[in-house]
Amino acid sequence: MAPAADREGYWGTPTSTLEWCEENYAVSYYIAEFWNTVSNLIFILPPIYGAIQTYKDGLEKRYLAAYLCLTAVGLGSWCFHMTLKYEMQLLDELPMIYSCCVFVYCLYECFKYKNTVNYALLFLLITYSVVVSIVYLNLKEPVFHQIMYGTLVSIIVLRSVYIVLWVYPWLRGLGYTSLTVFLMGFFLWNVDNIFCDKLRALREKMPPVLGAVTQFHAWWHILTGLGSYLHILL
Repeated sequence: MAPAADREGYWGTPTSTLEWCEENYAVSYYIAEFWNTVSNLIFILPPIYGAIQTYKDGLEKRYLAAYLCLTAVGLGSWCFHMTLKYEMQLLDELPMIYSCCVFVYCLYECFKYKNTVNYALLFLLITYSVVVSIVYLNLKEPVFHQIMYGTLVSIIVLRSVYIVLWVYPWLRGLGYTSLTVFLMGFFLWNVDNIFCDKLRALREKMPPVLGAVTQFHAWWHILTGLGSYLHILL
């Protein structure tokens, strides 16, 4: 039998510019990276619940947009890891930029009067999203996307720290929890990338259930999804 990483599946040869450490079609013929796919449920189900509650509570539309954008990231990531097709990769990566822009808008508008719109900030963030999209579609360089995404995350973290330290100190517990959970996911994402060969060799010696625990990209989904949901609550 061919090694798990070389198995063929329903979606054919991958066309994405990225492939992760999980062995392709090792669990299901129809899902290229099974654990990386199903772990996206954390991006989908809680935000849908949050969006419903936001609507019921009559909160401002920017919070509804934040939940729906997080759901879009989960759906895009689900399609990407299920198929490993380039088009689905874009459906995963570009919404990450758009959702972060919505988070930035929410954070910088948290002291505003209700039902007003900061058109200058809105224009700036839309321009950023459009420029990043155009450049990335032409460049097709994952590192560029990671830098642009990391820039937005850094802005979000700095603004959040300012808010919980100087404005709403009673929210420090929630703020630090969301940040810690997110950073744990980022740490495991790096471990998965750097030590992929060792992790794959380890999984060959482990029962499938235990091997699933070493799918650290899936843990990145779970932890960053949870951290992002908590951040919207913040």
